[in-house]
Amino acid sequence: MRSEAPADVAVCFDNVSKHYSLSLQKEATDFKTMLLHLPRFLSSARRPFVALDGVSLEVRRGESLGIIGPNGSGKSTTLRIMARITPPTAGEVSVNGRISALLELGSGFHPQISGRENAILNAVLLGLTLQEAREVLPDIIEFSELGDFIDQPMRTYSSGMFFRLGFSVAVHVQPEILLIDEVLAVGDAQFQEKCMAHIHALREKGVTLVLVTHDMLSLPKFCDRGILLENGRITDEGTPQQVVHNYLARVERLLALRSEEREQLKLAQAGAR
Repeated sequence: MRSEAPADVAVCFDNVSKHYSLSLQKEATDFKTMLLHLPRFLSSARRPFVALDGVSLEVRRGESLGIIGPNGSGKSTTLRIMARITPPTAGEVSVNGRISALLELGSGFHPQISGRENAILNAVLLGLTLQEAREVLPDIIEFSELGDFIDQPMRTYSSGMFFRLGFSVAVHVQPEILLIDEVLAVGDAQFQEKCMAHIHALREKGVTLVLVTHDMLSLPKFCDRGILLENGRITDEGTPQQVVHNYLARVERLLALRSEEREQLKLAQAGAR
């Protein structure tokens, strides 16, 4: 996996795939029976799952890319690979710039230590030196609006407080590439507006943004370009408005088809009586 991309490209995926091996839920089996049939038991205990299937894409420096798609389509996996949290099974990933990722709510936070300590720790993990983390800490605390809670253990935090601190750290570590996975739906409306304004400010400074969302209104608001992922593949790409329109039209057609199938089934059942 290459660590750098061409100068004008922030992130590049070249035929990237990600496969997982999922455990199958089996009926209760006593230990003796399992040992007697161990080869068969092991061979049937797991099945492959393709999260991404040969995805190629480029995100230009300063661009804002939005990714939409149904659950299980590979959106979050794409961000995790970009953030170098998850390695690809195949293909090459190139990254050019410091990445800050706001992915699973609360990921990277230790529940037993304070918000202040977690903020410093995560800022260092995201690429700042310890001195830089300490210097930016007042801005992180002020933006998060956590007040005295900043010195409380994070196990006492609500989901909204987790989001406030996580977002504040992510946007104050001088990111060149910002990855956001759906978490803007968390927290009160006033703080969400504050976050959105800060994202716009980062975009004006040339920060590259990759946003995964189920909120169709967020794509035109934040993004220059959109892609649709389905079953681990890119099935549509274009302006945010075009991608959202095409996706919603396909969902509407699918729902109409299923409704028609249900009506036909009811008629068939009624005729059989």
